[in-house]
Amino acid sequence: MEDYEKFLEAYSNALVRVVEKVSPAVVNIDLSQSTFIPFFFGPQEIKGFASGFIFTSNGYILTNSHVTRQATKIQITLSDRRSYNAELVGEDPQTDLSVLKIPEKDLPYLELGDSDALKVGQIVLAIGNPLGFGHSVTSGVISALGRSLRSYSGHLMENIIQTDAALNPGSSGGPLVDIYGKVIGVNTAIIQGAQGICFAIPINTAKWVASLLITEGRIRRSYLGIIGQSVIIPRKFRDMLNLKQEGGVYIIRVAPSSPAQKGNLLSGDIIIMAGNELINNIDDLHRFLSHTPPNSKVIFKVIRNEKIRDLEIILGSE
Repeated sequence: MEDYEKFLEAYSNALVRVVEKVSPAVVNIDLSQSTFIPFFFGPQEIKGFASGFIFTSNGYILTNSHVTRQATKIQITLSDRRSYNAELVGEDPQTDLSVLKIPEKDLPYLELGDSDALKVGQIVLAIGNPLGFGHSVTSGVISALGRSLRSYSGHLMENIIQTDAALNPGSSGGPLVDIYGKVIGVNTAIIQGAQGICFAIPINTAKWVASLLITEGRIRRSYLGIIGQSVIIPRKFRDMLNLKQEGGVYIIRVAPSSPAQKGNLLSGDIIIMAGNELINNIDDLHRFLSHTPPNSKVIFKVIRNEKIRDLEIILGSE
């Protein structure tokens, strides 16, 4: 046997072993959503399907928030065809993650890896329920790291993994695993019409979100209390104020009794810095609030009347 044939056989056998190790913990998710069609049809039930995986032996399951959003019934089917009605423990639309729970113990579960240790070119496998075909497997490589992607809620998700392991509708929520069978990402999205451009949420993000959803049922992010939009600061003001950035967040409205109002933020102010972080646009502000604990005391730098002012604000909780 030629060397390359031996290599291909070894590679194939390695992938088979990973699939055999991972598949028992990958689940099919069948969803029902009630909707109302006026005039002739009345209430209707819409069905869908997705993927997920068990990550604890007592039945906790990770999947995507856009999968479980507005679902009225969630049914889990295991690899051995046992079925359970699932409880929605919690969901976080900003990271597109949900945790479900089924009433069972001693289940096979997947080991969670370390997405911070990933490298471009690393071999990965995606397992899921694409188009309703359960436990389908695709392989590929990590094409890029640190991508940004809009979640279905409109928030910017960061440090997203890009892979060419093929995903299709129904693959959402399934695991992206390495050659050791450890989960390094949660499959979340594809770009329609593109070939080989698929995305997964890094598992380190999922670990943090899942632990909080299990203990608290939600993710508590800091709240400022403004309606704002990204703006470009005119060059003459940047030069006059010696700014290194091009943009900021223009405050359209301040919510009554909010941390912003209590801290003397005003409509018309332009936020350019929060703590030690530059704020170039609304995504920068969302990022800062997501990573800063509620009740933190923060110095905001704003442009007001062509001058920079420092305002101390105690952040609230969503």
